[in-house]
Amino acid sequence: MFKGFTPQTSNFFWELAFNNERPWFLEHKEEFERVLNTPFKALAEDTAELMARRFPDRSFRLHVSRIYRDARRLFGRGPYKDHMWFSLKDNGILLEGPCFWFEVGAADYSYGMGFYSATAAQMAAFRRKVAANPARFERLAKAASRTGFSVTGEEYARPKGKISPLIDQWYNRKRLGLEISRDFGGDILSPELPELLADSFEKLLPMYDFFMEIYREEPGSRRS
Repeated sequence: MFKGFTPQTSNFFWELAFNNERPWFLEHKEEFERVLNTPFKALAEDTAELMARRFPDRSFRLHVSRIYRDARRLFGRGPYKDHMWFSLKDNGILLEGPCFWFEVGAADYSYGMGFYSATAAQMAAFRRKVAANPARFERLAKAASRTGFSVTGEEYARPKGKISPLIDQWYNRKRLGLEISRDFGGDILSPELPELLADSFEKLLPMYDFFMEIYREEPGSRRS
């Protein structure tokens, strides 16, 4: 059961940033498990359980990141990540599909829903769907704007088109998501964080379902 992170969680990330090497990490492995890995896994599992209870007709697959970087992709960086994250995806999605997510690092934490690994074909399908019924997407975008989440994702240098001021901030991005970002502290120290995340993800379900329609039209990589 998640009992809240502590200031030591942030401290561990900061110390790791300045000591990103195997001997230091092994010396502090017990601290990693106690202040970061164990509570992080509990948060992920509690949030997934809440979502499963609230939406028994849906199938969410939990993926929890590891602190270890892929040794083949270090590119001069240390062997450990400076953040951890988990995601909840439809059970049929392998890679490029909508997901809910949470991430924590030394200075801040964030959470939301997005289509961050979307392919160019999937984003083209998104634009076609929006252009075919802009009134529907305008309603979804207005509802999303009332949740407190911000639209995120890299924008095209050359806009793909103009529909309306509200829609254009979605329409002209290479990737799409809704995100809340906070400085480390506050809710992240509370045992109620799983409830907060489940409540927030529930507010984003209408847009998530819209993204899932796109995924079904343009699935990208499926699980075998």
